[in-house]
Amino acid sequence: MLDGNLDTRAGRLNDRYRHHAATGVLRRAVSDPDLGRVALVSSFGAESVVLLHMVSVAAPGLPVLFIDTEMLFPETLEYQREVAAKLGLTDIRIIRATADEIARHDPDGTLHQFDQDACCNLRKTVPLEQALSGFDAWITGRKRFQNGQRAALEFFEPEEPSRLRVNPLAHWRPEDVQEYMVENNLPRHPLVAKGYPSIGCAPCTSPVKPGEDPRAGRWRGSDKSECGIHFIGGRMVRGKVSA
Repeated sequence: MLDGNLDTRAGRLNDRYRHHAATGVLRRAVSDPDLGRVALVSSFGAESVVLLHMVSVAAPGLPVLFIDTEMLFPETLEYQREVAAKLGLTDIRIIRATADEIARHDPDGTLHQFDQDACCNLRKTVPLEQALSGFDAWITGRKRFQNGQRAALEFFEPEEPSRLRVNPLAHWRPEDVQEYMVENNLPRHPLVAKGYPSIGCAPCTSPVKPGEDPRAGRWRGSDKSECGIHFIGGRMVRGKVSA
């Protein structure tokens, strides 16, 4: 049984690891009793290989949850297989919506055209929530620089009602990510070279022009900026969240 409520545990962990580097936060997170059972959730996107490599060094048997929405780019699926093999990750779990749920809510695969939130909920949020039901905490690749909603991101966050999120790269800058990839000779997602610095589902991801925000190609033309898996208290977070 984990001691203390979520806010207390998150505060305790942030105090404990406030001055640690990302690798130290991750290495300790997989064994700290204040976190309990931990999994990494990875999109195998443009920058995912950084955390995946850290996990391969610190805990190669850690469960890695990969959400296959069945609308991903073929390049992402191939990259997932390549990275998993190269890094020797031994517990990759492919997460999908059930065939019954797809047949019921999106039989012709067009839900994203008229209700993007509902599509993300069906293909990402609900399957991930079910997969995470056996864990006390999950590791994410979110970073403060990515957009305004993440500007105050801490290493450890409470996620009601019963989990914590771990953000080892919260304080990293874009150049830190690139330097880590170069120093460790890590494979790049093939779509990055084609102008996709942030990669999601194929129908809802477009190339980014020079000078645009790296996430400008996600759900272009809408006010949507998160898929819904990063939420607090069961609600998708789009703005400042009050304490």
